[in-house]
Amino acid sequence: MAVQSEEKKISINSTISLKGIVKAIFNDTVHVQIGGKIIPIPVSEFAIDRK
Repeated sequence: MAVQSEEKKISINSTISLKGIVKAIFNDTVHVQIGGKIIPIPVSEFAIDRK
């Protein structure tokens, strides 16, 4: 018997909204506290709607 391996691909294109407390803002990074953890987020990750 031949064994075939199938390649499974998962594609996700969605937006996740998390509420957190901004702890610090540096030149290109925003540090946000979510729960007990502080996460650095690059400013380039933010979508800015300028209308």
